[in-house]
Amino acid sequence: ITQSAYIYLMSKHAPGWDLFETFLAVFHGGSLSAAARQLQTAQPTVRRRIEALEHSLGLTLFTRSPTGLVPTDAAHKVLSYAEAMAAMADAGVRAVSGADSAPAGTVRITCSEIIGTEVLPPLLAPLLAQHPALEIELVATNAVEDMLRRDADIAVRMAPPTQSGLVARRVGTIAIGLFANRDYLASRGTPRAVQDLFSHTLIGRDRDDTLDRALLEIAPGESLGFGFRSDGDLVQLAAVRAGIGIGVCQIALAASNSRLQRVLPEIGFELEAWLVMHEDLRGTARVRLLFDHMAEALAGYANAGAGR
Repeated sequence: ITQSAYIYLMSKHAPGWDLFETFLAVFHGGSLSAAARQLQTAQPTVRRRIEALEHSLGLTLFTRSPTGLVPTDAAHKVLSYAEAMAAMADAGVRAVSGADSAPAGTVRITCSEIIGTEVLPPLLAPLLAQHPALEIELVATNAVEDMLRRDADIAVRMAPPTQSGLVARRVGTIAIGLFANRDYLASRGTPRAVQDLFSHTLIGRDRDDTLDRALLEIAPGESLGFGFRSDGDLVQLAAVRAGIGIGVCQIALAASNSRLQRVLPEIGFELEAWLVMHEDLRGTARVRLLFDHMAEALAGYANAGAGR
């Protein structure tokens, strides 16, 4: 993207949000028709907006192909600015969706897949029952959302934040151990020593070899037997529950499943749990209420796995 185009893009004379919203819909949808369905508008309207944006920026954003519209290099460079505008627009909607004096409106939470799927829903249910005017948007992703850009109002992180301008509270330490389905152990035997692990089917990550290296440090020279690999935390958990082999699981989470048994309790890991929000949201009633509730509930969850 040229310097003049960048300056124009960021100036007060830049094209309106409707053009960038349409750009994002086409970029992610891959066609005018897909964007029109998402935006609930006519396809010619989408075409006119893209043409208007290209004319305003002096750039070609998409080229046609047999499979649809292909973003150009210029489109990829514009993408981050358009996504930042979208995030701020969403944050603005959330900011005015409820009065600051009452716990009402929308709060957007981001957290890991495991926390978002397995941990938070039962912890949030009592609060939502007590405050039905609250609305939760939960983004369960292992990608780290940009809190300063207001991609989310509250984040659950497994490491302290490094950015300034954020409010952070350490809520505890989540203990992790090795677990297996009791049926698997009945069939294959229960490991009594670290070396026994290497005759079992281990469940681990695909591209991340952290667990591989950790086990080799404990028992150097052994041959690893990872029979199931996935970079998806939920997939790994499902494999452990299904009885495929031995894998890692949060101890407090495993306690809720009587079919899971801890293996070699001397092997364990710990993750610090932090709650983070933008400092500008401290005075927003619904965000503060949810932040405090989550801090207490997650601390209780973390403590449930301590010492087991």
